Amino acid sequence: MHNINGVENSDNNSKEEITLRALILKLHEWRNYLFGKWRYILIFSLLGAAIGFTYAFFQKPVYTATTTFVLEASESGNGLMSQYAGLASMAGIDLGDRGGGIFSGDNIIELYKSRKMLEKTLLTPVVINGQRQTLIQCYINFNELKDSWKDRPQLLALNFDNTNNKSIKFNQTARLRDSVLGWTVDEIRRNCLTVDKLDKKLSIIKVDVKSKDEDFSKRFNEELVKNVNQFYTQTKTKKSLDNVSILQHKVDSVKNVMNGAIYSAVAAIDATPNLNPTKQVQRNVPSQKAQFTAEANKAILSNLMQSLELGKISLLKETPLIQPVDTPVYPLKKEKFGLLKGLILGGIGLGFITCLFLVFRRLYILTIIEDGLI
Repeated sequence: MHNINGVENSDNNSKEEITLRALILKLHEWRNYLFGKWRYILIFSLLGAAIGFTYAFFQKPVYTATTTFVLEASESGNGLMSQYAGLASMAGIDLGDRGGGIFSGDNIIELYKSRKMLEKTLLTPVVINGQRQTLIQCYINFNELKDSWKDRPQLLALNFDNTNNKSIKFNQTARLRDSVLGWTVDEIRRNCLTVDKLDKKLSIIKVDVKSKDEDFSKRFNEELVKNVNQFYTQTKTKKSLDNVSILQHKVDSVKNVMNGAIYSAVAAIDATPNLNPTKQVQRNVPSQKAQFTAEANKAILSNLMQSLELGKISLLKETPLIQPVDTPVYPLKKEKFGLLKGLILGGIGLGFITCLFLVFRRLYILTIIEDGLI
C-alpha cells in the first residue's frame, strides 16, 4: 500500500513539473514571437505616440469655476416667536413654520440641476469680450455647433433673446428652439455641472462648472448661483411676505378709519360753535361716537402694529438663506491633457493593441493548422 502511494505521488509531481515546464516553454515561445515582430510593434507604437501627441496639442483646456456657499438652516419656532404666535393668529396672520422646509438638506442640490434654473441661466444676457449675448449663444459659439448646422438653416436662424416673451406663439420655430435649449441643458448636466456637499456632515455646498471657455464657466457659475439664490429666497419667504403685506394693508386701513373718526369728532365741535346749552345732543352725540370709534381703532391698531413687527422679524430671519463663501475669480483653474502624457499613453496604448492583435492572429492561424483547414 505504501509503495502504491509513493508511485502516485511521484506521478503527480512529474505531471506538475511537466505542466510548469510546458508553460515556461510556451511563454518563451510567445516572447520570441513578439520580439520577432518588434518592427511592427515599434512602428505602431510610434504611430500611437504621434496620435496622442497630436490629440493633446489640439485639445482645448477645460476651465473650472467653483462657488461654495453655506446653506442656512431655519431655526425651529420657539422662544419669543412661539409666544407671540397666538397674538399674530388673532389678526388672521400665520407666521408659518420655522422648520427647514422643502429646501433643507440635499433638496437644494436638485434645485441647482433643475431644468427651470438651468434654462433661466442659459437665457440670461451677459457681456463677454464687449459683446452682449445670452449664455446659450456663448455655449453654441465656443462648441462650434453652428458648423454642424450648416445644412439646417432653421437652426442657424434661431434667436434666444426673446424666449421668455409670452407673446410668442407656439409654432415649429418655438418647438425647435425649445428642443435645442433642452439638449443644451442635458449636456450641461452631464458634462459641465457638478453640485455636491463638501462633507455629508457639513452644510457647505460646492458648485463646479467646467467648460472649454473660461468666460462661460465663470459667468454661468455666477448667474446660476444668483438665480437659484433669488428663487430660493422668493419661494422661502413668500408666505412671510404675504403676511407682512396683509398686515400692512390692515394697519393702513385702521389708521385711515381712526384718522377719519378724529376729524369727525373735531368737525362736530366746529359745526356748533354757539350751541344752545339745552341742545347738547347736537354736539355730544356725534363727537362721542367719533371718539369711541377712534379709541376702538386705536386698540386694534396697537395689536396690528405688534403683529406687523413680528411678521417683519419673521421675514428678516428667513432672508437671506444662502451665504456664498468662495466665488470664481480669474484666472480659473485650468486642466489640459499634457503633451508628454499624450505621447506616452498613445504609444503604450497602440503598442499594446498591436501586441494583442499579433497574439490573436497567431492563435487563429495555429487553430486553423491544427484543424487541418490549411
